[in-house]
Amino acid sequence: MRFSRFSVVIGVVAAVVSGMTFGGGAAVAESNCPNLYVIAIPGTWETSDKPDGKRANPGMLGGVTRGLPASVRVDYVSYAATAFPWEAEVYGASKKEAVDNARGLATAMTQQCGATKIALVGYSQGADAAGDLAAEIGTGTGAIAPNRIAAVGLISDPRRAPHDALVGPPVAGAGAGGPRIGGFGYVGPQTRTICAIGDLYCATPADDFVARFAGFLAQTSRPDIASAWRYPQELGAIVGDLMARGGVPLLQSQLVEFAGPQRTRQLQQFYSSGAHIVYGTYRVDGGKSATSWMQEWLASMA
Repeated sequence: MRFSRFSVVIGVVAAVVSGMTFGGGAAVAESNCPNLYVIAIPGTWETSDKPDGKRANPGMLGGVTRGLPASVRVDYVSYAATAFPWEAEVYGASKKEAVDNARGLATAMTQQCGATKIALVGYSQGADAAGDLAAEIGTGTGAIAPNRIAAVGLISDPRRAPHDALVGPPVAGAGAGGPRIGGFGYVGPQTRTICAIGDLYCATPADDFVARFAGFLAQTSRPDIASAWRYPQELGAIVGDLMARGGVPLLQSQLVEFAGPQRTRQLQQFYSSGAHIVYGTYRVDGGKSATSWMQEWLASMA
């Protein structure tokens, strides 16, 4: 009788263990999890957060996410994707919405799929948002562990720093919004940025203080309490560079030029050059286009 009871207990334990290993909910969930989860954030005017507007529109990033292996899942972030006060949201509010929505997607995936790696990619304002989220995670202030991030790919990042890992020909200056204080932290090695020569969004000359102050105002157009600590540092960096290069007289002369024909010609030349929208053909490492290089980079991690 004792042997019989012992056999029953062993049988029950075996059944439970078998269920946990082969038929449990966690195992089923993991079997449906991708190896790599790509969160893609389009640029300004490439998507919308309105029910009747453009949603999940690939835009420039279509060339990055198309044709990835079956083990990769891609989700596009919907957000306002606007920039000016007369639009739905000013730049600062629009970008914050993109960061918050991307963070939500990444957090949900890491909670559901313990082995899935995350990739963040963005273009223009989307690169601004993806880079901010990556910096948040990499510096330990985010809800996601840095080791879950496999890749951060930024195309025309308005907050590109001169020391960021650049793919392609060297470019001068930095992003119009100013470099991120503290950089990317622990996700720095996983981060790559691409900036075309002549793209003022990601390559504003260091001595163009009108553009740098304008970029700072765009970044802070809807202040974020969580980021308030860095605003004085970013403004101080611009002011410090200005004082070292000529101070207030230099800024005054640039303000006069800003309203004059020289600045008008400069901006017309920039917009007519298409430097901000050239990434589908812009050649980087090995002669590949910027978007195809990034697509292959992501595919190699699948």
